[in-house]
Amino acid sequence: MGSYINHPLLKKDTIESRLYQQILAGDVLKKGNTMVVAPTALGKTIVAVLVSADRLQKVKNSKILVLAPSKPLAIQHEASFKDFFTLPCTSLTGAIKPEERVKRWEESRIICATPQTVESDLLNGRYDLSDVSLVVFDECHHAVGSYSYVYLASRYIRESKFNLILGLTASPGSDKLKIKEICENLYIQNIVVKTEDDSDVKPYFNPVEIEWVRVKMSSELEKIKKHIDKALKVRLKALKNMDIIRTVSVGKVDVLNARNNVQGEIARSTNPDKDLFQAISILSAVINIQHSQELIETQGVQTFNKYVARLRKKKTKAAKSLMWDDNFGRAAKMARDAEKHGWEHPKLKEITNIIKKELGEESGQVKLKTSRFDDKSDENASKIIVFTQYRDTLEMIHKKLESEGIKSAKFFGQASKDGEKGLTQKQQKAIIKSFKIGEYDVLLSTSVAEEGIDIPAVDLVILYEPVPSEVRMIQRRGRTGRKRTGRVKVLITNGTKDEAYYWSSINKESRMRNQLIDKDVLDELNASAVERMENERHVKVIERPKKENNFPVVYADSREGNSKVIRHLTEMEIDVKVHSMAVADYQVSDEVAIERKTTKDFVDSIIDKRLFKQASELSEEFKRPLLILEGDGLYNGMVNPNAIRGSLASIAIDFGISIIPTRNAQDTAAMIKRIAVREQGGERAPIQLRTDKKPLSLLEQQLFIVESLPNIGPVNAKNLLSHFGTVGNIINASESELQEVEGIGKKTANDIRKVIDSKYLYFQKEISEKRLL
Repeated sequence: MGSYINHPLLKKDTIESRLYQQILAGDVLKKGNTMVVAPTALGKTIVAVLVSADRLQKVKNSKILVLAPSKPLAIQHEASFKDFFTLPCTSLTGAIKPEERVKRWEESRIICATPQTVESDLLNGRYDLSDVSLVVFDECHHAVGSYSYVYLASRYIRESKFNLILGLTASPGSDKLKIKEICENLYIQNIVVKTEDDSDVKPYFNPVEIEWVRVKMSSELEKIKKHIDKALKVRLKALKNMDIIRTVSVGKVDVLNARNNVQGEIARSTNPDKDLFQAISILSAVINIQHSQELIETQGVQTFNKYVARLRKKKTKAAKSLMWDDNFGRAAKMARDAEKHGWEHPKLKEITNIIKKELGEESGQVKLKTSRFDDKSDENASKIIVFTQYRDTLEMIHKKLESEGIKSAKFFGQASKDGEKGLTQKQQKAIIKSFKIGEYDVLLSTSVAEEGIDIPAVDLVILYEPVPSEVRMIQRRGRTGRKRTGRVKVLITNGTKDEAYYWSSINKESRMRNQLIDKDVLDELNASAVERMENERHVKVIERPKKENNFPVVYADSREGNSKVIRHLTEMEIDVKVHSMAVADYQVSDEVAIERKTTKDFVDSIIDKRLFKQASELSEEFKRPLLILEGDGLYNGMVNPNAIRGSLASIAIDFGISIIPTRNAQDTAAMIKRIAVREQGGERAPIQLRTDKKPLSLLEQQLFIVESLPNIGPVNAKNLLSHFGTVGNIINASESELQEVEGIGKKTANDIRKVIDSKYLYFQKEISEKRLL
């Protein structure tokens, strides 16, 4: 019988004593902020538990904060820590009311939470991190860009008197710059890498066998692909002749880079050449064709056909040109015919055979459980997960397995697609539970099951296609081998992009491990982290004096919560108050409010027609409205530069809104601070916050009522009111009297009288129903 960890804060006989886990925990406590890189099932959570126990014992009355990127994972951590600790443990997610979250924070010693929830609470001043002695960042490879992990780490270093950070991940990626960014954002001083091949890990780790299953494209698919290749070649030659690309042998990255170059050229020109817009259209078509190639090579005709159907609905020149293209049209027709005849990708047959063999066959039929409560079969039956890139392919595999009598469950994200609603977290949880108890033989999943969801251990993981990401490959592989030897089968179509992705993921994983154990890299990280932590602590002392009530006040809309601007404002001498605001993103006085837009959002709001509505509301609500335009690349998109210039001119001239450019979020925060200081002049005068839009004036209400009549727009509404004087006179006017008004013809007059004079149909229906009763 094995020995167990003995600690005053841990429940007896709950954690098996494993030397490598104790050494890892000791390294964190000794060397400071640490990132532990280890495969799934190696016990990273236990390491976090051991470090937490030591910190809670040594730092009296302190708290532990465990952060996870999703609600299910945060709740899973709560359950784990409750199993091990004798101290109160809770979870904080957006589903819990703020008042309840504050209560849980105050009453618990261990808090498992989603980062966005904690960030929101900190920005609203509900609690702080001053008494937190350890923050665990699970799946810490997310700590890049503007993700909440980045802000929380910075805030923690500034606020806590006894900080320690532990990052956990199966893979931080192979890109050296990304690894460095993660480490800098989390103030990492030390990296520990453990693998299944380490001698101290092997006794506890079930090996994972990987088999690469190769298939050959069918002759039908080869013919379809041939026509797609021709459609691609024609366009690549055209781009080469236009000097957009140097060679016709280009990949996705080359095409995207070429498009960026053309967009940049359009942006730099006051009167862009029409050929540049033509080039953009061709490049977009090339991207569509390259994706079509990949679908035919690696997925199958059903997935390809659904993609083509979506292209047909698009109104872009690129999509229309493909529908008119002879070669692409032939490929699409051949694919439709292939689907009718049942000529699918060889992978579909291969994956079906693999699953049938794994589940066991009897006289050519899969052995099926007669009941979900067939005890022994549920415990010992094989559990299989199939991963695929595309929801369309997932649907195809599901139909095939169902036709073979194999019970499979579709598992995907919360986003809706092509009329099919996404799965809510509650539905996802129900599917996982059903899979766990044996109601389904196979779980078919997109990338959503790679991390952040408590998937039960499985015997076999099947990848319908390789993925070029070493992070995703490691995560998928980690779904097996938890209880016994795990197996992974990866389907590869010979001579296609599958092979390129296969070698890409292998090379990236090897490169990642080499970079993580580079001593020079570790020394550089440690020195950088120490310096940055000292700088943060210096910021804390200088910028958080006790007389906070003298700071300028900035009201921020709650929808700005995920932006870096609020984070930067909280680091300055600013009292940030987050509220739900009807108009504007920030308000600094009764008269001055600020709408913040990144250059991308500005262009998007022109396209979806939000811009002028927002500008109108801003200018109506405030005497001195401002627009902050943040970032570069305003003219780099697909919108004609003159349309953007016209919008800017309209905002400034027609709506009287001053436009202030800024470089980035930090610059925006500094600008908002300067505006607040100037407006408030060192005094904290009360600000009337616009939580609701101004009530409509009498004129606006009159126009609103008249405009609701049939075929009546703003112009005709004004004409009617000018002619009749009141809304009542319009209602009482006859059809001939209405026609006396300019713009009101016989039909419109008749429609108006019909709406006014017709009986209330619902009332009639109600009477009829009562009579029937």
